[in-house]
Amino acid sequence: MATNYSSVNPTNNATPYGSGDPYYNESTGYITPQQSAGKKTSSWLKYGIPVAILAAVGLIVGVVLGTRSSHNSSSSAASSSAAATSAIGVKNELGIFPTGTDSLYMLPLYPSTTNTAVFTTPTFASTTNPNYAWPQDPFRPSTPNPTQVRSDRPRLIAPAYKWAVLPQLIASDPYMSAWNQTIFGNASAYNALPPVAYFYDGGNGILDLAREIKQRVKAFAYVYRMTNDTKWVDRTWTELQNCAGNLTGGWGPDNSTKWNPAHFLDTAELSAAYAIAYDWLYDQWTSDQKTAIRWTLIEYGLSNGVIAYSNNDPLAYGWWQTNTEGNWNCVCNNGLTMGSLAILGDDTSGIPEQLLGLTIPDALANCAMATTSDGTWTETANYWYFGTTGHAEMAASLLTATGSSYNLLDVNPDFNLTGLYHMYSVGPGSIFSYGDHGPNKYSTTANSMFLYGDHYNQPVYQLFQRDQADSPDPWTMFWYDPTVTGAFWDGLALDHFFTNSTDQWASMRSSWTDESALYVAVKAGTLQGHQTHNDLDCGDFVMDALGSRWFGELGSGDYNSPGYFSSDAQDSQRWLYYRKRTEGQNTILVGAGNQNVLAAPTIQYDSSGTAQGSSTVFDVPSGSTAYFVGDLTSAYFNVTSFSRGIHLLNARKQVLIQDEINAQASVMWRAHTNATVSIGNNGQTATLTIDTKTLQVDLLNAPSGAQFTTMDAVRLSTDPTPPAPDQPNPGVTVLTISLPAGQYTLEVLLTPQWPGVSSTSYVTPSSVPLNQWSLTSHP
Repeated sequence: MATNYSSVNPTNNATPYGSGDPYYNESTGYITPQQSAGKKTSSWLKYGIPVAILAAVGLIVGVVLGTRSSHNSSSSAASSSAAATSAIGVKNELGIFPTGTDSLYMLPLYPSTTNTAVFTTPTFASTTNPNYAWPQDPFRPSTPNPTQVRSDRPRLIAPAYKWAVLPQLIASDPYMSAWNQTIFGNASAYNALPPVAYFYDGGNGILDLAREIKQRVKAFAYVYRMTNDTKWVDRTWTELQNCAGNLTGGWGPDNSTKWNPAHFLDTAELSAAYAIAYDWLYDQWTSDQKTAIRWTLIEYGLSNGVIAYSNNDPLAYGWWQTNTEGNWNCVCNNGLTMGSLAILGDDTSGIPEQLLGLTIPDALANCAMATTSDGTWTETANYWYFGTTGHAEMAASLLTATGSSYNLLDVNPDFNLTGLYHMYSVGPGSIFSYGDHGPNKYSTTANSMFLYGDHYNQPVYQLFQRDQADSPDPWTMFWYDPTVTGAFWDGLALDHFFTNSTDQWASMRSSWTDESALYVAVKAGTLQGHQTHNDLDCGDFVMDALGSRWFGELGSGDYNSPGYFSSDAQDSQRWLYYRKRTEGQNTILVGAGNQNVLAAPTIQYDSSGTAQGSSTVFDVPSGSTAYFVGDLTSAYFNVTSFSRGIHLLNARKQVLIQDEINAQASVMWRAHTNATVSIGNNGQTATLTIDTKTLQVDLLNAPSGAQFTTMDAVRLSTDPTPPAPDQPNPGVTVLTISLPAGQYTLEVLLTPQWPGVSSTSYVTPSSVPLNQWSLTSHP
C-alpha cells in the first residue's frame, strides 16, 4: 500500500519517488525480484506498512562546494559561514535529487544530467545559520553517568532544543519537508486502522506486531509534538492500552509473558514503543496514565529483562547476551535501555538503574562488535537493518538522555565502515540478499546511516540514505544534518572489496546513478560465525543489468521449520532445506552435496579504481574493470582444487565467470533466475528474457559433454528429506551445467543486450588461467 501526498511528474512509468514500502516480508522467501524497471509489481514482493515521499526535481545551475575539515567545528570567519549558507541554499533550491523510484525495492531514480555543477563533493557545510543547522545541545555534562539524565523532556533521541528549531529547518530543507509530510500521512493512515490485533505466529512470536506498534507510536507522538493536537495523544493511549491487554478481548497471555519474553525481541521492541510514548508525550499524560504506563513497561518488559540478566537465567530469556554479535543483542539491549531511560527518576523499583548497569557493557561487548574489520555485518545484508537500528537507537538515546554513548559508537574501531558495507551491498535491482532476510522490517530502516554519517563525519552516508524510500521516519528528522551538501556518488569508487576472512565479498558496478547499470556481487568467506543466518554459499553471486536482476537469491526458508536454527554444524538440520543448501545457491555443486562448513577460502582481487564523477550520466572509460578470484577448495569435499573468478569485461558491459575445478565427484554449475530461458547452439548458449530485455549466456571453450540445461528450483531426488517441506519457488528456473567427476575449466560469459550497442561491440575473451588474471588480462 502506498499513498501519495503531493504531485510529481515521473517519467518512463516511474513510481513517484519514495511511494511504496521497503519493509517487505522476506520470511516467506522468494528470489530477488527479476523485473524490468517500471513494470508490474512482482507477486513475490509482500509489502508491510505505507511509506510515501513525493518530490519533483528542479535542476538549476549550482556551484562547486568546498569540504570542511571537521563536521563538529564551526567557521570563525563570517565569509566562510556566508559561503556555507549559500552552498546550502543552492542545495535546497535544487530540491530532492531522485525523480522517482521504479525498482521493485523502491531504489531511487536519478535525473540524467551532465551538469557537473549541480551534483558536487559530499560535505557538511560549516554554518550556524539557524535556518539551516542544528544548534548545540545545551546539555553537556562533564562526567556523564547512565543514571543521571537531562532535566527536560523529551530525553530520548529528540530533545526539546531540537523540536524548537525543527519547523524552520523543515521549511528550509526539501528533504525534511517531504519526510515531515510523509510522517503525517502515515500517522493518518495508522489512525484509520484499529489497534494492532494480537496474533502469535510461532517462530517470530509477536515481533511483527511489536514493530508495527512501535512505528505507530513514533508517528502519533511526532505529529502531536508538531501540532499540539491531543487526538494523537489519545490515539497513542489507545494503542498502549491495547497491547497492555486493557481493551475488550485482551491481548496475549494474562500474565508477565504478555510481551512474549521467550522471543525477547518482541519484549524489547514493545519496551521501546512504551519508552517513546512515555517520554515524547510526557507532559500530556495524567499522573494515573504515567503510573499505568510505567507499571505495564516494568511488568511485561523491564522485569523480564532482569530475569534475562539473572544468574543462569532460569527461563532462558537472555541467551542473546553472551557472544551474540548481531541483531538480537542490539535490539534487546536497546529496548531495555530506552525503557529504563524513559522512566528513570519516576520509578522507585530500582529496575532501570539495575538494567542500565547491565545493558551498556553487554552491548559494548556484543552489539558493537557485530561488524567485522571491513564493516560487514556478521549476519547478512538484511539483518544489518535490524542490528544497526537497535545499535543506533541505543546510542542516540544514551547520548541525548545522559550526554554520552559510553563508547557504543567507537569501541569497535571499524564500525564506522559499516555504512560502506550497506551502500555497496545495494545494487540497481536490489541488495545482495544472501542468507536469511528476517521478518517484516516495519520500524527497522537504514536510517542509522544518518546517525553514523553525523558521528563519523561521513556526509556520503547521509546523502546516500536520504534518497532512499525508507528515509521518511521520525528518527530521520533528528539524525539528519541539514548542512549536508553534494552528491554521494561524486568521487565514489565503483568497486569495493570486503576482505575480512569471515566475509570476503566483492561489489562491482558500472554506475551509481543508472537504474540499468551492471552490478555484480560475489562472496566467499567462512560458513560459520553468522548467527545461523547464512547459507552454504561460497562462490555465490548476483547480477543486475538493464533494470533487472538476472541471477538472484531465494531468501529465507520458513523460520518455523523444525531444526531451521538448530546450529551451523555440518549435520545441522538447517542444511537439509533447499534454500539453505549449496544447491539453492548460485555456485558449484559437487557430488550433489553440501559445502564444508569449515571452509576457509582465500581471495585475490583488483580494480581499475574507477570512480564516478558528479554527473549522473557516467560513461565507463575504456579499460575500466575489476575482478575477484576465490580459492574455494576448502569449501568442498571430494575436491582436489577449486577456484571461481568473476571478471568485468569490455568497459563493464560483460561479465566472465570462470571456474577451475578438479573433483572426484560429479560437478554441477547452478544459477537461479526468474527469466524465461531458451537453450540454443547445441547447449552452448542460453538466452534469458525478462519482459523485453535479454541476457545472452555463452559457454566458452566448453569441455567435452558440457552444455546448458535447466531445472526447477527444487531439491534433487538424492537429497535427504528435511523435517518439513521446502518453500516453493514459483517462477524460478535453475540454469545448470552438469559434468561427471574430473578436471574442468568452465568459462561462462554473460552479455546483457544493451540498447544501442551493436553485436560487433561485444567481446569474446581469450582463455586465461585464473592465476594469471590481471586488470589487463582480458579486453
